[in-house]
Amino acid sequence: MIIEKNKTALVVIDIQKGIVRRQTAPYSADIIIKNASSLAEAFRKVGSPVFLVRVTPSPDGLDALKPVADAVMQRTDSPDWADIVPEMGPKPGDFIITKRQWGAFYGTELDLELRRRGITTIVLCGISTNIGVESTARFAYEYGYNQIFAEDASAAATEEEHKHTITKIFPRLGLVRKTEEIISALL
Repeated sequence: MIIEKNKTALVVIDIQKGIVRRQTAPYSADIIIKNASSLAEAFRKVGSPVFLVRVTPSPDGLDALKPVADAVMQRTDSPDWADIVPEMGPKPGDFIITKRQWGAFYGTELDLELRRRGITTIVLCGISTNIGVESTARFAYEYGYNQIFAEDASAAATEEEHKHTITKIFPRLGLVRKTEEIISALL
């Protein structure tokens, strides 16, 4: 695995206070925060961009989806729900992307900001592997980005959900690696 520093960005999905409070598997939120923070620090060290993505509805809530579905996702908002966890940043030079749906590309400036910086590869991680991260990965694939997935800097509600995406979906969209492998290739 070769990482071109000037063409690669880190995209971290939903490592925010309201989401890290939930149970995650196979890794705890603390492990995800530690690994994602290590990735972010490595990217900052070499001057590669870091995009911290958070999800929250607009102030009036009218953009919140209300699907007819068997398992509608429930949220319990608190005033700090959308705040990026302090361990992640943001640090000077980081980009904050606010999304309203699952994926970080739909309805946001993420694609524009990546393309303006000549980014062709993204390293992707976050919570939930099979929801926000996977949705973002599918869009990135369709937009032509190369992708590297930090397996141990991502988690889902259950180990089964995480494992399915990591073993069945992500290998079709890019490279699946551990945090340390990515950092070693970057530095």
